[in-house]
Amino acid sequence: MDKIRVLLAEDDLNLGSLLEQYLNAKGYETDLYTDGIKANKGFMTKKYDICLLDVMMPKKDGFELAKDIKAVDNQIPIIFLTAKTLKEDVLEGFKIGADDYLTKPFNMEELLFRIEAVMRRTNNKVVKIKDIHKIGKFTFDTKKQLLIDEKKTVKLTTKESELLKLLCENMNSMLERNFALKKIWRDDNYFNARSMDVYITRLRKHLKTDELVQIMNVHGKGYKLIISD
Repeated sequence: MDKIRVLLAEDDLNLGSLLEQYLNAKGYETDLYTDGIKANKGFMTKKYDICLLDVMMPKKDGFELAKDIKAVDNQIPIIFLTAKTLKEDVLEGFKIGADDYLTKPFNMEELLFRIEAVMRRTNNKVVKIKDIHKIGKFTFDTKKQLLIDEKKTVKLTTKESELLKLLCENMNSMLERNFALKKIWRDDNYFNARSMDVYITRLRKHLKTDELVQIMNVHGKGYKLIISD
């Protein structure tokens, strides 16, 4: 099996070298670039599977670099690494197309977990872009926001539909709570978290007529849409 190739753009040479060595030790193939221009040149000359981009870099910052990368390959996953936690920066990152956002200082194992989660979400691009999902005896039409079984059709709200779509894209694996909040609500504050709990409860009610389908809580981390055999 081919190694996952990581483009790492980080202007702090000490941190960058540490991350490069750690990821390589974990079986990834990682190239470190110390500014945005070098990283962009590297992206244009080599093939990568995922990009880890520091936001604050000389010559070209992480957001500008991400725009250049997405212009060439709109499907490639991007995780931003930043010392800033301003809401505007988080929003900017997700507008550009970020798949996740990690605030410094962070634990190496957490970075590894997030890379693995993002790669699971994006690895099967057919699943990611398809409009129709089978959920046990249900058919879920993401474009029309319809949940259909043999007895009735339910028109989902936009939030219900977006949340169920993320759960389907992570079928039988964990959907990270913070990722879902930032992706759908654009902010992972307490009130949005409570709101998401309400929508999870609604989705459970919609799906309860199929005993083989359940949305499980992963305590403190997220949810799993489980389809039993």
